[in-house]
Amino acid sequence: MPAPSFFRVRGLCLGQGRPKICIPLVSEDLPTLLSEARALTAHPFDLVEWRADCFAAHRDTPAVLAALQALREILEEIPLLFTFRTQGEGGKAPLGFEEYKALNLAVARAGLADLIDLELFSAPQEEIAALIGLLHREGAGVVLSSHDFKGTPPAPEIARRLTLARRLGADLPKVAVMPRCGEDVLALLSATLQANREGAGPLITMSMGPLGGVSRLCGEVFGSALTFGCAGRASAPGQFPAQELDAALSMIHRSL
Repeated sequence: MPAPSFFRVRGLCLGQGRPKICIPLVSEDLPTLLSEARALTAHPFDLVEWRADCFAAHRDTPAVLAALQALREILEEIPLLFTFRTQGEGGKAPLGFEEYKALNLAVARAGLADLIDLELFSAPQEEIAALIGLLHREGAGVVLSSHDFKGTPPAPEIARRLTLARRLGADLPKVAVMPRCGEDVLALLSATLQANREGAGPLITMSMGPLGGVSRLCGEVFGSALTFGCAGRASAPGQFPAQELDAALSMIHRSL
């Protein structure tokens, strides 16, 4: 079992107990986004991710901030993760780094999102570290992520990415990979254990698609602090419906 390490956001402790459930919102327009946010009360979850790259008006920063304000009013004290996933990492829209940086800084300065997802390979390491510092000064926590939709790197490379993200200042390093065989899923789980033992935790890892589904359930054993479930449309392949995910996590937790 990995040594415990924690990150707290609005009273939620990531890295303690069973993995927390995050539900992504991927609507293209504001009315649907807010309707789906209100409907979340029918599902078990701990925090919400807004995938702003799915939002049709994502290049209109005032519109993005207005949507965030409306989400904040609906969610009240539920933690909110803001994510603009670029096309290079499986997102819906392209965005150059300077625009990407400006958008994330605007969100942090508005104080409406508790966590902001940055992509580990979106810029040179020194620029990422500087941006993390700016976001921290505005009071936002940082998920620093790496996604591979084409395959699974070897376990040492996955662990390297997680420890690098921690070294650059991330509060929650994250790696998501696509498995082609069972050994790929084992590589992801092995790297999760290794990175935790090297002090990179709390962290978030997952092997995507049907083959990797087990990795979304066993985080309490291997050391992934958060898992993504869906309450409608999924944001990545292999996400379980939140109700089923909650039941499985509870069963595993009771067995430990």
